[in-house]
Amino acid sequence: MSRERMRKERQGVVISNRMQKTVVVAVERTVMHPKYKKYIRVRNKMKAHDEGKQCQIGDRVLIEETRPLSRDKRWRVSRILQRAVAARAEEPSASSAGV
Repeated sequence: MSRERMRKERQGVVISNRMQKTVVVAVERTVMHPKYKKYIRVRNKMKAHDEGKQCQIGDRVLIEETRPLSRDKRWRVSRILQRAVAARAEEPSASSAGV
C-alpha cells in the first residue's frame, strides 16, 4: 500500500506569468454568508510553480499542494485544463467601421 497522502487540488485561472517559473492563479469558490445565507464568491490568489513556463494568462489550470518552494509558493501546476483564447491579431480601426 502506498503511504502517500492525497494532495489538495484546486482549479483556477492564470492571472500573471511574469515571474520566472511561477504563475499566479486565481481560485474562485462560493461560500454561504453566515448571517444572510446568500452565496458569495470568494477569490484567492495563489502562487504556483510552473517548471516549463508553459502557462499563459487566461489558461485554466489544475494546481496541487506541495511542500513550500519559496516564501509564498506552496502549489504546483499539475496540468493545463484549457488554453486561453488568443487575442485577435488585428483590431478593426475606427475609420473602417464607417464612423
